[in-house]
Amino acid sequence: MNDVIRETVARALAEDIGSGDLTSQACVPADMKATGRFVAREPLVAAGMEVLPVIYELRGGVDSLEILKRSGDRVLPGEALACVRGPARTLLECERVALNFLQLLSGVATTARRYADAVAGTKCRVLDTRKTTPGLRLLEKMAAAAGGVMNHRMGLYDAILIKNNHIAAAGGVRAALERTRNAGVPVQIEVRTREELDEALAAGATHLLLDNLTPEEAAEWVRYVAGRATVELSGGITLETIRAYAESGADFISCGAITHSTAAVDINFRLEL
Repeated sequence: MNDVIRETVARALAEDIGSGDLTSQACVPADMKATGRFVAREPLVAAGMEVLPVIYELRGGVDSLEILKRSGDRVLPGEALACVRGPARTLLECERVALNFLQLLSGVATTARRYADAVAGTKCRVLDTRKTTPGLRLLEKMAAAAGGVMNHRMGLYDAILIKNNHIAAAGGVRAALERTRNAGVPVQIEVRTREELDEALAAGATHLLLDNLTPEEAAEWVRYVAGRATVELSGGITLETIRAYAESGADFISCGAITHSTAAVDINFRLEL
């Protein structure tokens, strides 16, 4: 995991700094020291704090870095998330990359917290999805977890999710489940009709995905399943509707919007000489 984060940060630094920060080299004395503070400008849930030490280490280090908020902490406007001291040029050349990570990942965590809070008091847990920014999946899933939702599978390699196209290619629900019987990883299957549901349960399915139902339909299907398998809901579920879906009795709700439709939050970097 640490290697993945390091590689991701290194790519981001290379993309932005390239052969050097021309502006800072021209305007800022090489021996000047400074302090920089990352300050929230809106209410948010912090995330991505783990990348800050990596950023500065990859640029030669700083005198000190004080992490004031941990990933998952709620932060109010005006509160500082971190304070860094060191060469002014280093702080300036790392400013945009650091803010890009903190603003994006804190945005994911803040959205995740809203979804998690919306189902509070029910037995339902919110899951993230694979609908992530290419190359940033690990960090975005870490941010989602910091916000209080559960991570779904990381990729195609750590769990099986049989969807409608897989069912068609395998020759049906039962055939698809039979082929995954000894997979050694979690197996989940999407069912779209009552016939598919009955076939899946008869074939021993233990984790069902029900897609694009209304809250009322979801409650009816959950009652029909009656605990014979865990039930996950997905498909067009928003922050405004998730409570109604959670009250259907489902075990999980997966929401791609946590990562694919989250706006970056407003965090400012204040340099002090």
